[in-house]
Amino acid sequence: MDCIFCKIIKGEIPSEKVYEDDDMIMIKDIAPQAKLHFLAIPKKHFADVTEMTEEDVSLVGRMLKTIGGLSKKLGLEGGFRLVSNKGADAMQSVPHLHIHVLGGEKMSDKMC
Repeated sequence: MDCIFCKIIKGEIPSEKVYEDDDMIMIKDIAPQAKLHFLAIPKKHFADVTEMTEEDVSLVGRMLKTIGGLSKKLGLEGGFRLVSNKGADAMQSVPHLHIHVLGGEKMSDKMC
């Protein structure tokens, strides 16, 4: 598979990891759109929310719980925004589900 996130998970491409467990990794985004911008990436490959199985629903639920638990450690005490893009119209650049975690500053109300 030629998926950049799968290669990051395998350690084939370097990244700045901020967290890792059996389900997911979190890395700093290389093109941040906020003062703090992380990507939460499941270790299991599936393209987006439309390809999720029932098992994947549980996985993503655990990811969301983990993100919430890490918020203080990541400097997101004031709040954060979660975004997961699906498809070209939404500007999904990597066809491997991932959740953008943005914060560290007051967010715009234009895209909420």
